Amino acid sequence: MNSFASDSLGSLGTAVGVFLALVGIATLVGTPWAYKSGSLVLAAGQIFGALAAVGIGAGLAWLAAQK
Repeated sequence: MNSFASDSLGSLGTAVGVFLALVGIATLVGTPWAYKSGSLVLAAGQIFGALAAVGIGAGLAWLAAQK
């Protein structure tokens, strides 16, 4: 049986995972906390969220790539 036909959402999961990881990296590179007049808690929350997006995206891409 063709493995591509049996798992039609594997490539979609990989693409979404890679996109999510790239969004997290772009957020870290863009440093949005440097332009806000917020507190240290706000900056820490944004950094944590960006790192979490990278981790979740990498995990999703890895899970989707497993056969």
